[in-house]
Amino acid sequence: MKNYLKIVEIDEYSITPKYLQLVNSILSGIESGKIEKGDILPSINDFSIALEASRNTIERAYKELKKMRIIESVAGKGYFIKNTQFKQPFKVMLLFNKLSSHKKIMYDAFATTLGSNAAIDFYIYNNDFNYFKKLLQDKIDNYSKFVIIPHFIENSGRAYEVINDIPKGKLILMDKLESGVTGNFGAVYEDFEKDIYSALEQLLDKLSKYHTLKIIFPDHSYYSKDILKGFLAFCQQYAFEYETIHSLKNETITRGTAYINLMEDDLVELIEKIISLNLKVGKDIGVISYNETPIKKIILDGITTISTDFKLMGEKTAELVMNNSTEHIAIPFLVTERNSL
Repeated sequence: MKNYLKIVEIDEYSITPKYLQLVNSILSGIESGKIEKGDILPSINDFSIALEASRNTIERAYKELKKMRIIESVAGKGYFIKNTQFKQPFKVMLLFNKLSSHKKIMYDAFATTLGSNAAIDFYIYNNDFNYFKKLLQDKIDNYSKFVIIPHFIENSGRAYEVINDIPKGKLILMDKLESGVTGNFGAVYEDFEKDIYSALEQLLDKLSKYHTLKIIFPDHSYYSKDILKGFLAFCQQYAFEYETIHSLKNETITRGTAYINLMEDDLVELIEKIISLNLKVGKDIGVISYNETPIKKIILDGITTISTDFKLMGEKTAELVMNNSTEHIAIPFLVTERNSL
């Protein structure tokens, strides 16, 4: 029997479920000729022990391969390779900077739209440039597509150097265009400066009862500075007093001010401060929150949000993968007006 441990690769750092990693490894083994028609696969129990994975993981992988008509089981003999003639799906390396509720929406839409057309290896690099660089350098020859959300807290000015090492026909940037990346590549992105300006314009009637706008933009944030450019342009165009603050710690909350928050922790702290002063959200103080989440429909009878259509972003990115396209698609912000203004 072949040594499948030399063929099958399970990456503990990948967010991709282990059963899918096993499926993809076996498909890759067939494609490379290391696994051939008629080969007998390890038993569920043997694979479970060798890979330090649960029996359910191996069973689920074998069930998926049976559904694809790649393997077959024979009572008393086990599992063997039935078919080596199949269309190998795109191999996609998906790199997200972090996990969050809206990133999950993007991933689900991306994976659902691709369906069986792609084998996805999903990694989270936690805004860490060095880890991002290592992941790409170790795996740059392994994939037909690289889908990257490029947000970094440090060394962001060097990101383009690493990304430019990827053949441009294999590259799709998601959520953000990275300055310095050259060539013809695909992108589904937010135009942060234009979008926040447009979103605030849509809220102009409600904002007009406030004399000052403040945006909470934390230090050492991965958020695009273009958000600040759009905010500044809006305030100057419509003659609002304005301020960029980096923390609420020493902030004095005064009537007639509307706040825009980017981070969820800042939203909680802001609301706590407003309530402690017996001020009314939507009357004394305005609140706009970045990125729609279900809980914002409920908090204080509804928090106004400006947010990207994350589902559409995931779907459009998957379409670029399937169509092998280098198109650039901007996904505009959506404004959801609620009682916090």
